[in-house]
Order: sequence, then C-alpha cells, then structure tokens
Amino acid sequence: MDLYSNYSIDQDIATLDAGGGVRLEMIDDRHADETFSMIRSNKEHLGEWLPWVNKIQTTADFRVYIRQCKQQHQAGTDCGYMIYWNDHLAGRIGLHYIHRHNRSGAIGYWLGKEFEGKGIVTRSCASMLHLGFTRLGLNRIEIKCGVGNLKSAAIPERLGFSKEGVLRQAEWVNGGFLDLSLYSLLKEEWQAQH
Repeated sequence: MDLYSNYSIDQDIATLDAGGGVRLEMIDDRHADETFSMIRSNKEHLGEWLPWVNKIQTTADFRVYIRQCKQQHQAGTDCGYMIYWNDHLAGRIGLHYIHRHNRSGAIGYWLGKEFEGKGIVTRSCASMLHLGFTRLGLNRIEIKCGVGNLKSAAIPERLGFSKEGVLRQAEWVNGGFLDLSLYSLLKEEWQAQH
C-alpha cells in the first residue's frame, strides 16, 4: 500500500484549521525570522525539556532546520507545521518519524510560554491525529514527553492515548539524560472516540 496515495503537498494540507482560533501552517522559509525570535524569547522555557534549543543560535540555523523539514516532508517522513493562535505565532507541531511500512508516526510539539493553558496544543494534536489516521493511513501515533513535564503529558492523556511506559534515560537534554513517558493511540481507538 502506498501510504501517500491520497496525499500531496497541495494546498489542501498546507494550512489546517484546528478550530478555536488555531491555524496550522506547513513550515516554510517565511516562518524563519518570527520563529527564531520566539525561540530566543522562550529559551529558558523551551530549553528545560527540548534538546535542540541551544543549537538554534541564529536565524540561519533555523533556516537550515526548515530545509531539513522540507526534505523530510518530500521523503514522506515528516509533516511539520507552525501553530498560530488568533493570527499570532504560538509554537510548532509536527507528525514526525513517519514509517510507511509500520504505518506509524510520532507527534512532537512546543508552545511559547504565553500561549499555554488555552487548549492550543490539544487542538493542534487533534488535527495531527486526523491528518495521520485519515490522510496518511497511519495505524499508530506516539507522543513522548519528559517525565515530570506535566503540561505536556496532559495532552496525550486528554486525547485518549495510553501510557505504555517510561523510556529510561532516552534523551540528552541540558547535559544530562532525561526519562521520557511514551504514549500511543491506535487508529481503532481514535475511530471509537469519533
């Protein structure tokens, strides 16, 4: 089965309306300056849980990242979006590590501190689930988050994911290993909710 038989980078998925003033725009060069500025102003907030924050030192670094995202998208292994709330850049979300044979992928996300607690990531994840299960033909979608990152863990729990366990010392962040909670949702579980 060709996972992308009904999938293209056409306009139909370039922008997704997640409702509640949340809009997802497929990541592109036009997002570089604004996103770099947001990362810099949220460095401490984002850096607590994410390993890449200190690697983004310039707008050029983020442009390189955007190029990589676009290449992964062309290869069919990634669908990355910028999150806008009421026309303000709020963060980033993507369906990553898309594996065609296993029909699986993983959602990753981050949000600027001032946008937390508004349901933005929950709505954005719901859009990623819809995209993954209906358009991309995935069967399993995962979310991993740092143990102790309660705000991030609340998202998969709210969306009906099952916590499968803890990946011990799974990610290097801020000079030390971080344990990650692993959550998953299967297509049949998602369909039963809808």
